[in-house]
Amino acid sequence: MTVAEITEKMIGYSNGNRRDINHFLKVYAYAKTIGECEHLDQDTQMVLEVAALVHDIACPLCREKYGSTEGKLQEQEGPALTVEFLRDSGLPEKQIDRIAYLVGHHHTLHDVDGLDYQILLEADYLVNADESHYPRENIENMLEKVFRTKTGKQILKSMYL
Repeated sequence: MTVAEITEKMIGYSNGNRRDINHFLKVYAYAKTIGECEHLDQDTQMVLEVAALVHDIACPLCREKYGSTEGKLQEQEGPALTVEFLRDSGLPEKQIDRIAYLVGHHHTLHDVDGLDYQILLEADYLVNADESHYPRENIENMLEKVFRTKTGKQILKSMYL
């Protein structure tokens, strides 16, 4: 499957929830932009883009099962859903495993083990900051303690500081 086909499949998976769809499309756009500006290799860029599309795949299940989409619940439920969702994608197993790992850690801000992981955190935060109206203090703290890429920092400063 292409990224476009995975996007279409994820939109269908979201069952008309426009908030979820708009969220993952925005995260995807930032992740794609940051990854390209940071000159990721083709395989890492692909993993990043697909992970951005499916990072919140567990939200519908978490809403139903727990009445919450709290980050740790998403990380707990997301990897298995991701593997199942991508089973017929034609992506190599190694890429699917990495995507599932990223989905299972996209709310964990420590022990970041790759540029794909770092960029996913930054892209998701950029969207969450807007959607949740984070205060300036929170944004400044994230800039100082979490953001690492030149591109992500520039976007965050341009948008919020």
